[in-house]
Amino acid sequence: MTKSKAEPTPADEGFSLISNRKLLTLYAAMLECRRIAEGVGNRRRRKVAGSLLGYEATAVGAAIDLLAHDTVSAHWPDAALQAINPFVSIATSASRAARSARADRDGRKVTLLFSSSKPGAHPSWLKAITLAADHNLPILFVSLASVAAASQPFRVASIPTQGRGYAFPQISVDGKDVVAVYRVASEAIAHARKGHGPTLIECPALDAADPLENIRKYLSGKGLFPF
Repeated sequence: MTKSKAEPTPADEGFSLISNRKLLTLYAAMLECRRIAEGVGNRRRRKVAGSLLGYEATAVGAAIDLLAHDTVSAHWPDAALQAINPFVSIATSASRAARSARADRDGRKVTLLFSSSKPGAHPSWLKAITLAADHNLPILFVSLASVAAASQPFRVASIPTQGRGYAFPQISVDGKDVVAVYRVASEAIAHARKGHGPTLIECPALDAADPLENIRKYLSGKGLFPF
């Protein structure tokens, strides 16, 4: 079969936990998020879209492998979330998404909640964490902490505990590294689908690097960029 000219030809796969095709898909989704974030529109829309700038790696890495019955909630434009994953449901708020997760009797529908600051900063976020911990809900919490916020670690004691013995893993990963975010999010999603409950992933922007430049360098090292 003749390959389309628009489809990049993958280099030799070698050994990798992430396929070359997936890496290129991650990059393409990040490019689309950047396009949306830099797009024109009214003042309010530009402000909201602009908040996605620099967080493309976290957004794409965490949400790209959700399934059609899963839910995502974020403060970004719906267009950006649909560009990453057109199949998921988009919730208007973290509290609504958490309540929906609790109402799901199947317990295998994953909910992804993004926050632009430390988890304890927003009552609705903390309530969602409490609900997830108390009922062992399949929710992935992704905190988009700034460098300043990242210097003050979120205390384990801030996460409610209960007597059922459920674990609430907390993981920190470079929010500018889409490969790292994708690997951690994939494990957390699988963890949730197996009925093991929620995970908190903190994705601080550890430096001023452009996440798109980071993934381009990574792709170049694998012989995948430039196309």
